[in-house]
Amino acid sequence: MSPQYSRVERMNYLSSKKLRVLAGAVAVASCAVLAMPNAQAAPAAVQAERPVPGVIDTPANVPNAGRDAGWTAAKALAAVKNNKLYATGNIAASKCKRPAVALNTEKNVRYFESELVRCMYAAWKPNLWRMGARWDVKPALVVHGYNTVNSACGSVTGWTSFYCSYRGGTIYIPWRQLVTYYAQNPTFAVAYATNTIAHEYGHHIQSMTGILTASHWRGSHMTYDASLAESRRRELQASCLGSAYIGANKAYYPMSGGLLTEWKWVVSHSGDQPGYPRDHGSWTNHNYWSLAGFTGNGKNTHPGSCQTWSAPATRIA
Repeated sequence: MSPQYSRVERMNYLSSKKLRVLAGAVAVASCAVLAMPNAQAAPAAVQAERPVPGVIDTPANVPNAGRDAGWTAAKALAAVKNNKLYATGNIAASKCKRPAVALNTEKNVRYFESELVRCMYAAWKPNLWRMGARWDVKPALVVHGYNTVNSACGSVTGWTSFYCSYRGGTIYIPWRQLVTYYAQNPTFAVAYATNTIAHEYGHHIQSMTGILTASHWRGSHMTYDASLAESRRRELQASCLGSAYIGANKAYYPMSGGLLTEWKWVVSHSGDQPGYPRDHGSWTNHNYWSLAGFTGNGKNTHPGSCQTWSAPATRIA
């Protein structure tokens, strides 16, 4: 079931004081939601001297763009909590190796990200097909160098990766961010870039299965505090789904050694920041759901590990 409206979903990470001065931009420790017509977001962080928490933009409200069409409280709850995605079985390893390029130019970043999207598209196809969802829609990829990028879901400013679900979905990646991080700490930059695109692809899976639209519909019919909890379930699930792909393909990428160490640091230092809306979950819970996806049942990874809507409030705090 495709969403009938678009939203922006962002996952921002951590950035160092030095990076904040250099970029004058937002960098955070997890995914921050832009409640616009369907977009979702990704990480920003990095360096040898590991980053300190940055600033999270507060999502802007946008006019209703058909998001109420066809939904009821019961249908929306069923779409997020009992979605057929959870019973689609193991995620197949894409068997893709890590793209052999240095993330030091716009061209290289575009190649790196394009290859990962290609591989994720192939790996997720069987699960989407088994549940009867649109399995043949690969999201578009926009690798840009703008400080402010305009999308069908609205304008986003700063070094922010995000997903917009309009017309099959588009993932937006700011290449200057990755080039800057790579110059400071190459291994961290690769871990960060891998996790970011996987998280954004997690939002694409939510979009293709109806979870994204249903969740935003639910959030728009809740109190402020309840809508923040809804956002946390949605964002933590996107990180879990992204990590499930990474875990499924870990032997081929490979996600091991120093790269695995840096990836684990990224996911354990991502989430809500003091003084900002609690819309992404605590660092502890972001780490919990990322590892749940990455580990699966110990042998295989599967979307059933990412049922955040069945988790107790303490696990999505």
